[in-house]
Amino acid sequence: MSLLRTRAAVAPLRRQFDDALTALPSVDALVAVERPEEPMHCLRPAAIAEAAAGFVAGFPGEVLYAVKCNPEPTVLRAVWEGGVRHFDCASANEVALVRSMFPEAGIHFMHPIKARGAIRAAWGEHGVRDFVLDSAAELGKILAETGAGAAEGLGLFIRLAMPKGQAMLDLSGKFGAAPEEAAELLRAARPAAGRLGICFHVGSQMMDPLAWRNAMALAGEVIRAAGVPVEVIDVGGGFPVAYPGIEPPPLGAFFAEIEASFEALELPGVTLWAEPGRALVAGGGSVVLQVQARRGGELFVNDGVYGALSDAGVPGFTFPVRLIRPDAPASLAPEEGFVLWGPTCDSADRMKGPFWLPADTREGDWIEVGQLGAYGACLRTAFNGFDRARLVEVRDRPMLEAPADPEISLAA
Repeated sequence: MSLLRTRAAVAPLRRQFDDALTALPSVDALVAVERPEEPMHCLRPAAIAEAAAGFVAGFPGEVLYAVKCNPEPTVLRAVWEGGVRHFDCASANEVALVRSMFPEAGIHFMHPIKARGAIRAAWGEHGVRDFVLDSAAELGKILAETGAGAAEGLGLFIRLAMPKGQAMLDLSGKFGAAPEEAAELLRAARPAAGRLGICFHVGSQMMDPLAWRNAMALAGEVIRAAGVPVEVIDVGGGFPVAYPGIEPPPLGAFFAEIEASFEALELPGVTLWAEPGRALVAGGGSVVLQVQARRGGELFVNDGVYGALSDAGVPGFTFPVRLIRPDAPASLAPEEGFVLWGPTCDSADRMKGPFWLPADTREGDWIEVGQLGAYGACLRTAFNGFDRARLVEVRDRPMLEAPADPEISLAA
C-alpha cells in the first residue's frame, strides 16, 4: 500500500440546491428556515452574469475571466452565461476545471512561473496554447515541455514589470521583467511564437484609470525597443468595485482610457485582452455569519480571516453588512461600528472594520456580509477545524449595487 496520501486543505462547500431551498429566493427566507450555525455562502448567478455581460459589451477587446478570483462552478457558469469565452488560469487544477466545464473555452496559462508537469498537462491534455513568462529560464522551460513552436500555435506572453502604484493591493513586487529584459524576451520568443504578446498588471482594486494609460505607454516603449511584431497587448485585471466608503469611477472611464492609449500606440493588427476578476463577481456573493458572543463593541462570529473574510484582516477591507433577525421586527437601535473576531483561537483572526450594525446586535443574531464574490470562499483554510460551510443560490440583488454606467450599453 502506498504511503503517499493527498487531501484537500478545505472540505468542499456543502451544496444546498434542493427543491425545498430553491423555492426560497432570498437570503432572509433561507435564514428563517435553515437558521444556519455554520457560515452560509450565498451566490447570485444572475448578478454575476449581468456584470460579465456589461464588461464584455464595454471592453474594446477580448475578456478573460481570472479564475483564481472565484473558481466555484456556479460562478464559472454565470460568467459564461454573461458572454465570457476565455479564462485566465494560474494552475493545472484551474485549467482542468475550466476544460471539464467548457470544452470549447479559450484557456490561457497566465502564471509567469509554472511547474514543468503543469505545462505538459496544459499543453498535451487540455489544449492550452498560451503561456505567460517573465524570464529566459521560463521561456526555455515552456519550449522544452511543450516541444512546440510557431507552427503548433504556441502563444508566448511576456509579463512586464510595473512600478509600484496606488492600487489598494500592490502587485509590483513578485512578477514581471524590467523593460530592457522584456524587450529581450520578446525578441527571443518571437521565432517560436505563433502568437506573441505583452501583458502587465497595474495592481488589484486600482482606482485610477490613468494607471492603464501609463502602463500602455510603457508597453509601447518595450515593443518598439524589441523591434519585433506582437499580436496581443493584455492589460491584466485590477478593475475596481465599490465597498463601503469606496466609490470607483465607472468602468467606462477605464475602458475609454485603455482604448485611447492603445490607439495612440498605432499598432495595427494588435488585439487587446483584459483579465477581470473582482469586477465580474464581487457583487455576486455574500456570506451569512452568526454572532456567537458579544464583548462591548466586539462581536465574535463564526467566520473570519482564515475563512471567507481574509481581506477584512490585514488588507483592512470593509464590507457592507446587515443584521438578520427572522423572528423579530427590524431593529430601531442606532448603528454602531463593530470589530469582528473570527472563530479560531488566533488573535490575528480580527477584522477591525468598523462594521456598522444596530447597537443592540447580540449573540444569536445573523449578519450578512456582502461584496464577497471575489476572494471570499476561495481563500478559506481548514485552520482550527473551521472548514465547514454551506453554499446556496439566491435571487437577491447585490448588497451594493453599482451605479448605471452610461459608457456601457448592454445592447452594444
